[in-house]
Amino acid sequence: MTQLSTIGPVYGPGESVTRKTGSWRIRRPVVNLELCVKREGQACPVCWVVCPDMSILEVHRGVEVNYDYCKGCGLCAYECPAHAIEMIQEGS
Repeated sequence: MTQLSTIGPVYGPGESVTRKTGSWRIRRPVVNLELCVKREGQACPVCWVVCPDMSILEVHRGVEVNYDYCKGCGLCAYECPAHAIEMIQEGS
């Protein structure tokens, strides 16, 4: 039987810099900063909390998506209380 090593907690997107999303993503989230309540200084971490890949980045003007690690699952758009995130067809 093979002994598996124990790994520590995951602190970043994709668990590794070598695990970027490939070209298979069908849809991608686009943030409308005019609707994002984070830009107004309000605490709204919903999209950041629900993202399984830690692809949502908080910036001074709202949030951005790190497309290197985003799989296009749509959880951020579905859960956004301000409806500030729209899933659009990749390549649009």
